[in-house]
Amino acid sequence: MKQRSEVNTWSVTWGVLMAVLFSAAAAYLGLKVGQVFEAAIPIAIIAVGVSAAAKRSNALRENVIIQSIGACSGAVVAGAIFTLPAIYILQAKYPEMSADFLKIFIASLLGGVLGILFLIPFRKYFVEAPLEQFPFPEATATTQVLKSGDKGGSQAKPLLIAGLVGGLYDFIVATFGWWNENVTSRMIPFGEDLAEKAKLVFKNNTGAAVLGLGYIIGFRYALIITLGSLFVWWLVVPGMALFFPDTVLNQWNPAITTAVGDMSPEQIFTSYGKSIGIGAIAMAGIIGIIKSWGVIKSAVGLASKAGATEEGQQSTDLPFKFIAFASVITLIITFLFFWFGVMDGNILFAAVAIILTAVIAFLFTTVAANAIAIVGSNPVSGMTLMTLILASVVMVAVGLKGTGGMVAALIMGGVVCTALSMAGSFITDLKIGYWTDTLPKKQETWKFLGTLVSAATVGGVMMLLNETYGFASGALAAPQANAMAAVIDPLMNGVGAPWVLYAIGAVIAIILTLCKVPALAFALGMFIPLELNVPLVFGGAINWYVTTRSKDNEVNKERGEKGNLIASGFIAGGALMGVLSALLRFGGISFDYAEWWANPMSELLSLVAYCLLIAYFIRATRVTR
Repeated sequence: MKQRSEVNTWSVTWGVLMAVLFSAAAAYLGLKVGQVFEAAIPIAIIAVGVSAAAKRSNALRENVIIQSIGACSGAVVAGAIFTLPAIYILQAKYPEMSADFLKIFIASLLGGVLGILFLIPFRKYFVEAPLEQFPFPEATATTQVLKSGDKGGSQAKPLLIAGLVGGLYDFIVATFGWWNENVTSRMIPFGEDLAEKAKLVFKNNTGAAVLGLGYIIGFRYALIITLGSLFVWWLVVPGMALFFPDTVLNQWNPAITTAVGDMSPEQIFTSYGKSIGIGAIAMAGIIGIIKSWGVIKSAVGLASKAGATEEGQQSTDLPFKFIAFASVITLIITFLFFWFGVMDGNILFAAVAIILTAVIAFLFTTVAANAIAIVGSNPVSGMTLMTLILASVVMVAVGLKGTGGMVAALIMGGVVCTALSMAGSFITDLKIGYWTDTLPKKQETWKFLGTLVSAATVGGVMMLLNETYGFASGALAAPQANAMAAVIDPLMNGVGAPWVLYAIGAVIAIILTLCKVPALAFALGMFIPLELNVPLVFGGAINWYVTTRSKDNEVNKERGEKGNLIASGFIAGGALMGVLSALLRFGGISFDYAEWWANPMSELLSLVAYCLLIAYFIRATRVTR
């Protein structure tokens, strides 16, 4: 049977709709917990489901285009929210700093376009390599969904039901506050004493979206992330209070005036523990580049040959001459954006900025693609942190410092981060297209539309969330953006950065790498707040349980796949309802539950609700034969 044409009104319309919805959901979840979920699988399920409902036969390639356009959401969102909210965070300290929708939109759009253009020449290297070299875990799972046909249509039902359950659960908490968002050891008197005297505290966010995220990540990586968190919260924080009880450690931050022993565990973590995590994240990024250097050279060599001959390139990909021309034009536009929109007409600053941005984005493109192709995880936050440190040092050297330098470095970081995030996401789409005989040229062409829509959506959602919650207030953790703000502030103001703490984190990352422990996962755990890491282990444990409890491997496999649907529903539903709750608050509809949440009963009720949610999750994974 002949497949429908990939590109038509149906596929483009649904692709754009998915890009809008999942950009909003991913932005909310990423700012809340610091993890952006890949939307490829839930979008693929929805694409197959709506095609089945509309009785569109032979719609495989249509669905590939829907997924490809829609998947721009996670890529653009990761690039934007890891960096640009730092401008709002620093604005609380420096009111003269400003960010508007146009800056966020243009930085996200230009970064996404550069990521697409820089990756296309490397498509063959990654996509046509044997599966043993690049297993593409996410592309494999998404392709299975797209090829499943009628089965995929039936998969839409549990996804939607889970989306309703997770969305309603998180909406009740975010909007009405019927129970607390977190369960902590402080809910009992002994736990309060432990936090006060020993600086030991336990916290767990009981949201549906974070639980689903833990399931998707899997038990092993979730455990490593949480161990990183426990290392800081249960060893570093109490250890500092034990060894420096009467000491004010403020040699790199004069604003700290409280002795370590008089701080709460949260204050010790914010003042010292997070900086160790930053150092570990940065070193993990450097290690990733060193490990990927061979890949960079091989991919660049193959791309150069393809550009020289253009044999086979024009027939399947966008023409190499077009890619080169479009890359130059995009870089010129980026330069003009830096020159007039960010750096107040200083051509030297703009020239240095565009050189740094272009070189780093191009070199790291293959690192991002390589990470996604092998493990399905993109270490973009570590690479962006390195970019920011390098950009800050170089821009200060040429004379750009202070608040202007902060905005400039963060915008540069936003462009680079989005480019790397897009490159990692797009290689997954191209592999799916390779397996489904979809013409790469069509995927590449329509990816630009998805990037445009996603950039506009994330700009709007980011401004909405800042207006509603305020990133500086801590209501939304925005962990990566807080890391960027913490790093860039001292560098741009001539204040001593906590290099000792960074160095400790870097040494930890090296030791972890030598012990063959994923350093980036552990480092992210060290930096992200404890309450957002613990639920990842619960989600991962559910994954382990439902995929091992039967003696029949096929049953375990089916349960695992059904669990992926439920987890995706929790993530998408919970995150979308979070955005809806923010819209209601923005419109003046809100409920004051601060006093109720101070009551330990609200945490006890939260624990009960959480147990019921986990019970539903496990029960819903059952399969009948």
